[in-house]
Amino acid sequence: MAGVDTAPAGQDTAGRPEAGPWKRGLVLAGLAVLLGLFLLLHAKIPNRIGNLGSLVETFLPWFGLCIPVLLAAGIWRRSAAAVVALLLPAVVWAGLFGGLLSDKSQSGADLTVVSHNVAAENSDPAGTARDLAASGAQVLALQEVSEAARGTYEKALAKAYPHHAVLGTVGVWSKLPLSGTEAVDIAQDVGPLADTKSEAARMVGQRALRTTVATDQGSLTVYVAHLGSVRVNPRDGFSTGGRDRNVQALSAAIAADKSERVVLLGDLNGTLDDRTFAGLTAQLHSAQEAAGNGFGFTWPAKAPMARIDQILVRGVEPKSSWVLPATGSDHRPVAAGISW
Repeated sequence: MAGVDTAPAGQDTAGRPEAGPWKRGLVLAGLAVLLGLFLLLHAKIPNRIGNLGSLVETFLPWFGLCIPVLLAAGIWRRSAAAVVALLLPAVVWAGLFGGLLSDKSQSGADLTVVSHNVAAENSDPAGTARDLAASGAQVLALQEVSEAARGTYEKALAKAYPHHAVLGTVGVWSKLPLSGTEAVDIAQDVGPLADTKSEAARMVGQRALRTTVATDQGSLTVYVAHLGSVRVNPRDGFSTGGRDRNVQALSAAIAADKSERVVLLGDLNGTLDDRTFAGLTAQLHSAQEAAGNGFGFTWPAKAPMARIDQILVRGVEPKSSWVLPATGSDHRPVAAGISW
């Protein structure tokens, strides 16, 4: 009868033997294995062509979304081979990022610090200042403080933070005394910028500082940094030249610093999965990885996809780490509670 499948069990409609579950979906199984190898060997992806390796590592966690897609396709194809092959990327992804998914925060912090790229184009710097002051942090580090908005931040934060220093476009506000504030030469270079008309594109001043915060537990050395911008374009690929030079200089400065307790607060314009930051992560560890809950993405503020704003520490223990609500900036602020 027309429209009725009369093929015997175990055969397709053409009368051929139907492939078993281990022979169906071999292409899907191959894709699963390739995905696992891709995640496992991401550090081997070369940077010679358009900084492809760094670009992949910037968004590396998101490749995990391929796993449920391949799983759904494997179930639809009733392919045991595809489903089993997905164990490889699932295990590798869990090894890379599974530790970020649990809540590692603890109570008992001695000091709370906040870092925020406030954005030169921020239309409400006063509101941003109020939001940051409401965090209750003892130390605020701001990046991309424009000359036009500097006075607004100084006025709005003066009552809660009587001690502050601004050098170029980076600044620190503190409830505790500051001393020895100085510029840090990170080979100032904002990198290639597509929109040369924006105020952010014209900001080529001082982009890093070092200061000492006096606390009841002793002195704390604080670095505030805003590394060079990065761009993706057809000609250069993932263009990171200025940022990469900045991170090398910053890594060298911190390596030469003999301070026992160090905190780096800043917009690093990159994730810590990016191999470029190996020099920093060899000296400092991430508060988010040690004491956060989740990935802590910070950019872009409306729909964060990457954590490019970092709090890194040495000689102190992160007790908690979190992302604050969006302000008028295109970045979200990050916070951490640290303990001696």
